Amino acid sequence: MTAGITVTVASTRGSVPREAGTFMRVWASGQSGTIGGGALEFEAARLAREMLESGQTEAERTVPLGPDLGQCCGGSVTLRFTDEGRETPQTAPPLWIWGAGHVGRAIAGVMAPLGDRAITLIDTHADRMPADLGQRIAPLVAADPLRVVHRAPKEADHIIVTYSHDLDLALCDALLRHGFASCGLIGSQTKWARFQRRLMKMGHANAQILSIACPIGTPSLGKHPQAIAVGVAAALICPSADLKRDPSQTTETKEQTG
Repeated sequence: MTAGITVTVASTRGSVPREAGTFMRVWASGQSGTIGGGALEFEAARLAREMLESGQTEAERTVPLGPDLGQCCGGSVTLRFTDEGRETPQTAPPLWIWGAGHVGRAIAGVMAPLGDRAITLIDTHADRMPADLGQRIAPLVAADPLRVVHRAPKEADHIIVTYSHDLDLALCDALLRHGFASCGLIGSQTKWARFQRRLMKMGHANAQILSIACPIGTPSLGKHPQAIAVGVAAALICPSADLKRDPSQTTETKEQTG
């Protein structure tokens, strides 16, 4: 792993760009995430790279945004700098994405920069995995994905976006038996109605089946994988929000038809 520094907003006072808990990572030749941009972020990146050069592994700095940096926010931010080898606390449930096609990759790509949960991307073949997953996304190649369902934490969120309707159905069945915090399935209302009937024949109660969300995301945003990913991310970030889904629409893409 390339050496890096994690810069975390430890506390804030007054008007500031980002809330406490926000973080970014800084390497000698780049960075990911953001603590608000502007002069604050530039200064934080500069200090982090100084730490990398000197070998320092921990630091804390309180920065008044107005006097020191000329930002109009006017508040102050306390930043904590730690070496990247230390574990970043996970504040959200793990996310398991079943399917590394266009939609699965897009969802992983949208969720990973938030940095608040472990993300596992599962598919049946290694050549379906993107080469540039990043440090926040763990690939899991399984010729038979059903055999790794038991590895998922009971509190995990799941998104099912595989290339196969039969595999989608089998995963719905397996996850209903395993347990989950939430589960979303890509598809149309027609597909979901068919799945509900088949899941009932497999022995699942209707109330249990309806714990799976289908379609996923916000269909009014469109069917582009990135648009689906934005809707899914919104639902995962704020699960209690009413996203006003239109049940007449679908989130099915060209990865799945029928």
